[in-house]
Amino acid sequence: MNQELVTYETDGAVALIGLNRPEKRNAINDATIESLRQAVVRAGDEARVGVLFGHGNCFSAGLDLSEALARAQQDQTKPKKRHRHSWHAVFDQIARGPIPFVAALHGAVVGGGLELATAAHVRVGDETAFFGLPEGQRGIFVGGGGTVRIQRVVGYTVMADMMLTGRLLSVQEAERVQIVRYVVPAGGALEKARELAAKIAQNTLDTNWRVCNVLPRVNDLSHDDGLFMEYMNSNMARTGEPAERLREFVEGRAKPLAAPTKEA
Repeated sequence: MNQELVTYETDGAVALIGLNRPEKRNAINDATIESLRQAVVRAGDEARVGVLFGHGNCFSAGLDLSEALARAQQDQTKPKKRHRHSWHAVFDQIARGPIPFVAALHGAVVGGGLELATAAHVRVGDETAFFGLPEGQRGIFVGGGGTVRIQRVVGYTVMADMMLTGRLLSVQEAERVQIVRYVVPAGGALEKARELAAKIAQNTLDTNWRVCNVLPRVNDLSHDDGLFMEYMNSNMARTGEPAERLREFVEGRAKPLAAPTKEA
């Protein structure tokens, strides 16, 4: 992993992964994707929850267009075999890997940056954050899984509007269309993301894995098949940590639920 492109550290059970090209507004190129892949795999091995954030003035301005232009102008021969898009593989490792991720968003969250953000399971935006899909104005199409992932979050009409008009959404507008679930004052996204990640880390590993891997797949199924998958998962034997937590609740040793706060 190239720490100059993607930083990595752990804080207890939480892995902190930071895009680190502030002079390029954290634009994503091939080297960054490879470093991100290594960081995400490492987090899956070492941590219970991951946090994604960007160093500098923004989360990510998306695809590194200068590198994309240089690649497009080269006279490249087509490879003999087609391989899965590296962005798809890495973002799916975030979205449907062994641990959940929280994204801390500030400044520009556009193009590929928005595609990366929507791979996370919980998103926090501060008041400086803005969101867009400007690819259409630059003659390109989304390529990091956005047609699937972003569209499932915001719906077709919102995504089509963003792509056709180049419209940018404020963090308040992004909250209304479900891009973010938490809005915090400027500069507070990472702190809130770390707080949420620490809370999520208290869940059992099995619960977090099912939320990341079973729940989105149920959404892809028919009504009857979805209920069947739910039945299969809810009726699997509970041993180890899940069984002990049920025992704590039944015996009155579990921490009582608190009333929802105004923020929730």
